[in-house]
Amino acid sequence: MRAIVMSQTQAPMEVREVPDPTPPAAGVVVEVRATGLCGSDWHAWAGHEDLALPHVPGHELAGLISAVGPEVQNWSVGDRVTVPFVCGCGACDWCRSGNAQVCPDQQQPGFTHWGSFAESVALHAADTNLVAIPETVSFEAAAALGCRFATAYRALTARAEVKPAEWVTVVGAGGVGLSAVMIAKALGAQVIAVDRSAPALEAAQQLGADHVVLADGREVPDAVREITGEGSQVSIDAVGSEQTCATAVLSLRRRGRHVQIGLLPTESGLSQVPMARAIAWELDLLGSHGMAAVDYPGMLGLIASGALRPQDLIDRVVGLQEAAVLLPEMQRSATPGMTMINPGIA
Repeated sequence: MRAIVMSQTQAPMEVREVPDPTPPAAGVVVEVRATGLCGSDWHAWAGHEDLALPHVPGHELAGLISAVGPEVQNWSVGDRVTVPFVCGCGACDWCRSGNAQVCPDQQQPGFTHWGSFAESVALHAADTNLVAIPETVSFEAAAALGCRFATAYRALTARAEVKPAEWVTVVGAGGVGLSAVMIAKALGAQVIAVDRSAPALEAAQQLGADHVVLADGREVPDAVREITGEGSQVSIDAVGSEQTCATAVLSLRRRGRHVQIGLLPTESGLSQVPMARAIAWELDLLGSHGMAAVDYPGMLGLIASGALRPQDLIDRVVGLQEAAVLLPEMQRSATPGMTMINPGIA
């Protein structure tokens, strides 16, 4: 099969022929019809993840099952499926309680093993992790769920527990940030989108953001307080830097809730957070790491009904060759919305 292969970090990648995958005993092989180009893939390319090289990135995917392992009970060749980017083992306490997203023995396509920037990908523990795609949901829309959209959905619903009419400040209007804007509006919240890119903020407004703040040296927390009076009840860092995390936390009102979605890579593994404010104002600081397959039906129901439209977040669809060039440039040439890869495009 054809795949994007990373031979070393922070170096050009190439599309080449590699061996076809085989299904694990409890897993499947999926013929990839759509896979998302995500900031987490850039972190892998940049060397922020512990990878075995050569490596095939890619973790947001949807497609058709092409092979099934002998221990799989619930899935067959030809099924339309997607999968969370965190695949639980299916046997531990966390998986049995419905929290596979924090499984200590998790697998992650594109990180712990070869991923979906290829014509096919092998996936583990299929009966725990696969999600059926309704016929009314496209492969591109389903692939958009695997990391950014599902993570934003769970961050707002299960972690922050956003209520109607609450103020939500979303810092970063890329794929996950725009997902958060769309979902927060569907939950009845009042949304402020923050970004340093005017086109990104324009995209956020088109998705329903009530206010936008251009982060061009302006004190963003002050701007949020001007809009809300006291600050937001909920803040989301959808970028993942010490500056954006601090901006989000300092935009909260007293007793507010912050959810950290964007990764915060540092050499020490520790990151600066305004803890003095968190203590004095009794803020809740929450992490969100994807969403388990068992939680997908509610989200898919909203998508099938038209209440949520992840397909509106897709900015463009490219082939493997173009994606191999785009991935290293992601941090320098960010565009609003999501880029999807169709391995079938020449």
